[in-house]
Amino acid sequence: MKKIIFILSMTISSFAYGQQHQPRTFLFVPGAWDGGWDYAKVDSILSAHGDIVYRPTLTGLGEKIHLSNPDINLTTYINDILNVIRFENLHNVILVGHSYGGMVISGVAEQAPERIKQLIYLDAMVPENGESAKDVCGDLWEPMVRGNIKDNMVLYPFGPAKLVPPMDVPQPLNTFIEPLQISNPMVKKIPTAFLQMTKDGKGSPEHDKMGILKARARKWKIYTLEGGHYSMREQPENLVKKLEEIVQ
Repeated sequence: MKKIIFILSMTISSFAYGQQHQPRTFLFVPGAWDGGWDYAKVDSILSAHGDIVYRPTLTGLGEKIHLSNPDINLTTYINDILNVIRFENLHNVILVGHSYGGMVISGVAEQAPERIKQLIYLDAMVPENGESAKDVCGDLWEPMVRGNIKDNMVLYPFGPAKLVPPMDVPQPLNTFIEPLQISNPMVKKIPTAFLQMTKDGKGSPEHDKMGILKARARKWKIYTLEGGHYSMREQPENLVKKLEEIVQ
């Protein structure tokens, strides 16, 4: 009886969201200091609709904090995601990068464009060729890291982090200062969207320079969602609805 009730509930949920489609493959790349744990609710919603979700944590962050060391760089993170795609034999991936994760998905797309169905930059960094995350941050970098670099690790700078898991943890400085080389013309053929988080319908002028202004210049599709930077944490249901709109 419990199994029947579960199946019925999933069916009702699917109809409620209009989810009558072939399973899609979502791969979420967290932002700085974050981990795959932050996408558990998003995962459960999409999975209940029949989609396939991967939410890996980058080396040294989240539950992989025991692997943390100052030698980890942006290349490490790109390889983290490339190897998920390769070893899980993923194709037609909807690759979503949040915040700093925009650096990572840009590097992944550079090396495996044939595996990606769509790119979604979730309030994310959009690098130019040869830029590091530090470069993308521009004038925001210095005040953000001032007093927050210790032993070549960047501490979470946006207020006190939680003291018990799940929580944001220090991230190696090298992941922010390694430049990214991007020049593969195949990447331009991947449908790409930028989802901007807004407050009272407006984005932050400082953050706009890191992402949406470049997205507009590249003529990507632009979407907005009212709320804070961590939509997967603060409003996962609304984020999923917006993702549904983007991938239609």
